[in-house]
Amino acid sequence: MIQNLYPLQFEPILKERIWGGEKLKTVLNKAIESTTTGESWELSTVEGDVSIVANGILKGKSLLEVIDEAPNEILGTAVYQKFGKQFPLLFKYLDAREDLSIQVHPNDALAKERHNSFGKTEMWYIMQADDDARIIVGFKEKSNANEYVENLKNKSLLSILDDVKVKSGDVFFLETGTVHAIGAGLVVAEIQQTSDITYRIYDFDRVDAQGNGRELHIDQALDAINYDKVDTYKEYDKEVNQSNGVVDCPYFTTNFVPLDGVISVEKSAESFTVYMCVEGSFELDYNDVKYSYKKGDTVLIPAEIKEFVLSGKASILEIYIS
Repeated sequence: MIQNLYPLQFEPILKERIWGGEKLKTVLNKAIESTTTGESWELSTVEGDVSIVANGILKGKSLLEVIDEAPNEILGTAVYQKFGKQFPLLFKYLDAREDLSIQVHPNDALAKERHNSFGKTEMWYIMQADDDARIIVGFKEKSNANEYVENLKNKSLLSILDDVKVKSGDVFFLETGTVHAIGAGLVVAEIQQTSDITYRIYDFDRVDAQGNGRELHIDQALDAINYDKVDTYKEYDKEVNQSNGVVDCPYFTTNFVPLDGVISVEKSAESFTVYMCVEGSFELDYNDVKYSYKKGDTVLIPAEIKEFVLSGKASILEIYIS
């Protein structure tokens, strides 16, 4: 049992990617040293990539160790009852200097059968977008496996996929089975199920410094794809100093909080809460201690912390499981 829990921050887990750049440093103040850092995993229990506490008396402990010692207090009573000591979500920031591969994620049933994993339902919040930046999400019109395979063979897959221009503040919700790619020139906050299962289906014929292409998963993807036309764009309100609903799905709830001043927060002990600061800066006042956060920071509020105060001028994503 851990006494006196507090808001937890974690060391970012930085990932080199062929499509990565330097914006995690220039936009989000991450301590990257290369010119091809694509992802900062903020909160993870993916095997081999488990987050380590960066602040307070628990500094140096892993998220799994902390959960093991205080599962109800960290996860929340309802989350612990449903998932046991698993942390069911993964939080990331991404910098796409180039287009990501076109890919798809399997649903829970397929991921369990093939990989003993969760599926990968996810959402994207666009933090920064270059002019003409776009994403690929689903098919332009209802398709089928035959049409998809034919276009893949002919290198004309892009002609049947939906290409959407995006801007800062846009949100997209991607259910499993949605063919997708984050386009070049975007910084994205991503919230997803705890899973690292991705079926890569087209990578624009890229090769690395050794002339090798990345592995594709064309056959595995065939029965994972949803060939229907899908609507992924999420409209949402931006009422100041309120939690505005953005996504509410079986895996997570995400609200948008435009903070300008002070908010007193009261919540239940059924779920943890995560805040991702996507613009500005704010302070969290709990037990007469002030914790400061800036753009690019992510903080886990243990479920047992039920009352606190937020102050500052910031745009915040608020995530929990309902």
